[in-house]
Amino acid sequence: MAKLYLRFEQSDQVLKEVPLAQTSTTIGRLPDNNLQIDNLAVSGHHARISWEQGQYIVEDLGSLNGTYVNNERVGKTALRHGDQVKIGKHVVEFKHEGNAMVFAAAAKGGPAAPKLEATMMLDTKQAREKIADKSAPAPGAGPLGISRPTWMADPFVAPKDRIGLLSTLQGRTDQEKYVLTSKMTMIGKSKMASIRLKGFFAPTTAALISKRDNKYFIAPSESGARLKINGDDVIGQRELAAGDIIEVGKVKLAFTYQE
Repeated sequence: MAKLYLRFEQSDQVLKEVPLAQTSTTIGRLPDNNLQIDNLAVSGHHARISWEQGQYIVEDLGSLNGTYVNNERVGKTALRHGDQVKIGKHVVEFKHEGNAMVFAAAAKGGPAAPKLEATMMLDTKQAREKIADKSAPAPGAGPLGISRPTWMADPFVAPKDRIGLLSTLQGRTDQEKYVLTSKMTMIGKSKMASIRLKGFFAPTTAALISKRDNKYFIAPSESGARLKINGDDVIGQRELAAGDIIEVGKVKLAFTYQE
């Protein structure tokens, strides 16, 4: 049976052990992943491991920090027994110790699914879409086919996706405006940062902005990097609201939503 073993960087301690029970296994920071890694260096949906043509494939899902197999950055590649998949500051070791007969049987119908002990909770938006597809009520009717007044809001209509926008008010950055379409946005002078700060004393990684549940959250990402919102120091994670002023060093950015 193929399994994933999660460790933190060079540590030998296994934090999680996940059997590859599904034909597709997602890895990321959000709780709807099969393998959740709760670390700000990991994107919401970072990578996926799937069964294709008789072998396991790892694929990067457009993550900010990339997916590495045996220290080489990959977009999509086949996995072999013992491969080390680096995601953020964590290492996911892939082990497949099945014999040739098991491998041949799996190639025909996919890997056998072991008995799962818990049910994965669906993302709220996905649940609404699935329920709406199955029920397909008549126009103007509720999910049970009961008519409702036109003024009553439809609970199964997904809210419109709001896109955040940052505008540079003060200081040196590589752009004047930034559209926050990614699940994860890094602020700093690092080459991997989406919002590049300029200046010799600018922090390499100053803050991380994450998007989830149609909201944006910001948190400092480097020890000693000072982050302020509307003049107040930010220590942990904080939700952003339209009109907030973000201060990182000598740079000020205004947060709002696109019209």
